[in-house]
Amino acid sequence: QVQLVESGGGLVQAGGSLRLSCVASTRTFSNYAMGWFRQARGKEREFVAAIDRNFGNTYYADSVKGRFTISRDNAKSTVYLQMNSLKPEDTAVYYCAADHCGSGLREGRHYEYWGQGTQVTVSS
Repeated sequence: QVQLVESGGGLVQAGGSLRLSCVASTRTFSNYAMGWFRQARGKEREFVAAIDRNFGNTYYADSVKGRFTISRDNAKSTVYLQMNSLKPEDTAVYYCAADHCGSGLREGRHYEYWGQGTQVTVSS
């Protein structure tokens, strides 16, 4: 069982930046692909970004490409999401997730473990 704890959310003005962190309670963090998803009020959960477990390849939703950057520090069992040029439509609860299989990284159903989420609110 892997526990994921997100932090770094908050209230920011449009155009601002936030960095989310997600710490995993596992000594084999490098064996997991990691993803970030978000869910806005009244909407379905959507893929934001992912990073694979082997080569550090990254994947982004079109809506955040060029503004968000996912990275990982295996020594700290932590994945990050740097969010720049934030827009009001980025407002959502952001979740990190871990996938041991490393396939289908854009689809939430492939992830085995999920964090509790952190709220990001972008004011206009």
